[in-house]
Amino acid sequence: MAEDPDPTAQRQLTVSDRDLDALAEDLSRWLDSKVSADHPPKISALSRPQGAGMSSPTVLFDAEWSVDGRLEAGSFVARMTPEAESFPVFENYDLETQYKIMAGVAEASDVPVPELRWLETDEKPLGTKFFVMKRIDGRVPADNPPYVFIGWLFDASPEQRAQLTANTVEVIAKVHAIKDPATRFPMLDGPGQALRRHVEWHRKWYRWALADDGYSIPIIERAFDWLDAHWPADPGPDVLAWGDSRPGNILYDGFEPVGVLDWEMAGLGPRELDIAWLIFIHRFFQDIATRFEQPGLADFLRRDDIVAKYEEVTGYTVRDLDFYIVYAALRHAIVMARVKRRMIHFGEDTDTPDRDDYVMHRASLEALLAGTYEWD
Repeated sequence: MAEDPDPTAQRQLTVSDRDLDALAEDLSRWLDSKVSADHPPKISALSRPQGAGMSSPTVLFDAEWSVDGRLEAGSFVARMTPEAESFPVFENYDLETQYKIMAGVAEASDVPVPELRWLETDEKPLGTKFFVMKRIDGRVPADNPPYVFIGWLFDASPEQRAQLTANTVEVIAKVHAIKDPATRFPMLDGPGQALRRHVEWHRKWYRWALADDGYSIPIIERAFDWLDAHWPADPGPDVLAWGDSRPGNILYDGFEPVGVLDWEMAGLGPRELDIAWLIFIHRFFQDIATRFEQPGLADFLRRDDIVAKYEEVTGYTVRDLDFYIVYAALRHAIVMARVKRRMIHFGEDTDTPDRDDYVMHRASLEALLAGTYEWD
């Protein structure tokens, strides 16, 4: 335990070494071509969000320009395809599909997705594809350091956290209520059962991210075998699954959702994909707190509370949840193992002889596979 890093310290993670001043100039030239400004647009307050993820470089900026003497301005977010040299988390990062999904969700529901402005598929302006959306003011429960140790959610009352839990579940229910998702999002559809396609996509991702380079992770392969042996007899109806369904991807005004972010993992599949992900990702953080003999937030995002609220809102009976929680833990294991490789690559971490240690939540996944994981 003494050798473990301080869990409340922010970890420095390599995302991009792109010079922000040069990026501001490139953005100004690109925006000029989109708005036909009287003069080159002024780009200011360019920054990278604190604690941002590694899957896609993101920058915040303000822009000001005039057209025919009329002043226009706004605060924006640019989300870019990862650079090849950044050791990306995903094999392919499909910004166009992500953009279309966000547009479709905005059209078909009142889920508060950010207002989209531009999609740029030409890599010349910034050296990579990107899209721009309006910036929403709000606060996010932090991943780095985790919200179970410090921050506004940690300092909130149990009643306020219960309110945030209910509001978050309602957001997920609204996403799932979008009608005819396979028709509205045909790029996510395909032959055969959606759940099979979902799992096979992750199996392929595991091979690309780890196994094919000689980084086989035994516990991940055991988890895939477990899924095959415990496959649901009837996965139920398919919905649009948000994919990364958790408070860390929602902007809140107080405890009310005002922006639903990060649709890169969206797909078609059973409702339980999102429900289990919401449950497990919090348990991932809570288990870290327990490991460090800290209280964490044991009252927050409890399994039974989430299921009860979802069933109340939707009238749907959640099924086979243990299967989907193991699958969530497996999916996150691939993320963690790839991130471990990435950190070793950039000199931010050291290797370990036991490949299962690439999975930070190894003990939790082992207990889930054995059926011995202890819930509150």
